[in-house]
Amino acid sequence: MTVCPNCKHTNLEGAVFCEECGSQLIGKDLVTQTIDTGQILEEPQLPVSTKAFHIQATEDTWGNLHMLDTGQVMPLTGRREFTLGRTSEGQPIMPDIDLSPYQAFSSGVSRMHAILKSDGRQAYVMDLGSANGTYLNGRRLAANVEEPLKHGDVLSLGKLKMQILLE
Repeated sequence: MTVCPNCKHTNLEGAVFCEECGSQLIGKDLVTQTIDTGQILEEPQLPVSTKAFHIQATEDTWGNLHMLDTGQVMPLTGRREFTLGRTSEGQPIMPDIDLSPYQAFSSGVSRMHAILKSDGRQAYVMDLGSANGTYLNGRRLAANVEEPLKHGDVLSLGKLKMQILLE
């Protein structure tokens, strides 16, 4: 049996990735890069214009992710909870929202980095013990603790920045 160094789950001998958290168990060529986050400062709240980000939303859309580098907006629809992360070849557990197309690896995004969820009245973010941290408006979040979100908040997964647009 192989014990995962990240979550301490016992996996079958020869497993490449942890069946519980998706961490790599053998081989070190696909590890998450550690980046210097010491220079991340409190970020000013970005102005939000609801007209600028008008998205064709369905009745079950509760928010949108505005990718700040590309300007792309992704609706949060169809469910109340989404995992954010990146994919890599052979990964057994996939995030609900794959940030790989947004240079997630070079930005320090973990495979299973954070969770966005809504209870219908309030939206929340929770870091999943990521290597490079999750930041809300420049403040690093504690792992596995839900933090409330407001419309216009800036969320950073490592160095990848996005703005939360709530309905």
